[in-house]
Amino acid sequence: MVIGLHEVNFKTSIMKNGKLLFGILMIGFLASSCYTEVILDDDYVEVTPVNTALVLESYDLWYVDINATKGNGEVPFLQRAFTITFDRGTVYANNNLVGIGKTGNGLGIDVGTYGTYSGEVEVNHDVDGLWVLDVYKVNGNTLELYDARSNTSYFLKGYYRNTFDYDLVFYDNIHYFLQEYEVWEKTYTSEVGAINEFDEENYLQFFSDDGGYFRSSVDGQGIPLSNIQWDYEGDYVVYDVAGDATLKTLTLDYDFLGNDYFELYVINDSTIELYHVASGTVYEFTGRGYIQYLKSNDGSGKKRSKIENPTMNVTRQRNM
Repeated sequence: MVIGLHEVNFKTSIMKNGKLLFGILMIGFLASSCYTEVILDDDYVEVTPVNTALVLESYDLWYVDINATKGNGEVPFLQRAFTITFDRGTVYANNNLVGIGKTGNGLGIDVGTYGTYSGEVEVNHDVDGLWVLDVYKVNGNTLELYDARSNTSYFLKGYYRNTFDYDLVFYDNIHYFLQEYEVWEKTYTSEVGAINEFDEENYLQFFSDDGGYFRSSVDGQGIPLSNIQWDYEGDYVVYDVAGDATLKTLTLDYDFLGNDYFELYVINDSTIELYHVASGTVYEFTGRGYIQYLKSNDGSGKKRSKIENPTMNVTRQRNM
């Protein structure tokens, strides 16, 4: 059952009488106190502005579960954030996977301010402007933020910094990570592994257009990004692996040339490893041209969308 932070209207006459009596008693109490928490029944709580703030500030970070979003509208600053934080009047957000866990001591960048009312939070975002959102507590560590203007709900899961699994966020959103650099340059090829055509490719570029589009190049390593000539293109797909939360697989489906299949690993926030299963070759690619999604509205504010990776029933082949 969802626990609303809004006032509940009683409909029975008994409840009305009880509420009237309660209101008379409260007149005297309020004369000596400016704060009241009213327990209405076992399931619903009317929360004062102070309590709304306490709920929002009860966790260091709120992970925005974008796939759980309900409604066809959007709140831009929530749509682009992986995590959001409400900290004593300041709103912080992690809009990039690169640097997550380090930027702003893990909280991300300052993107605006907020104030609280009974069951509402008013966010004044530096770019997206003023938003008044209803706040509902779903359970102990889950909130619903509801935008009445667009009839859209976002669901946030609360975490503390010292227990937040930043690595899992990488793997859950790895398709966005691939798009946070302009180019991925091959920086390592293992000596072990059969010779194959992918040995010649030194650059990869990933886009979100049309569900997942990539380009690759055999140009020499270390050249300026603007000089890269793209030789191949096609569609790419990132897969989840059944029963293995930290393994993703990647297929590069070249137009007219077949495809390559890899196990995909994150080494750090600028390096990925591709294990070419067919040849047994390990490749490392390093990101170049970091695209930072700040709070600007100049087109750099990439927004997330609902994406559920298809699932493969395979067994990990790379011996780490």
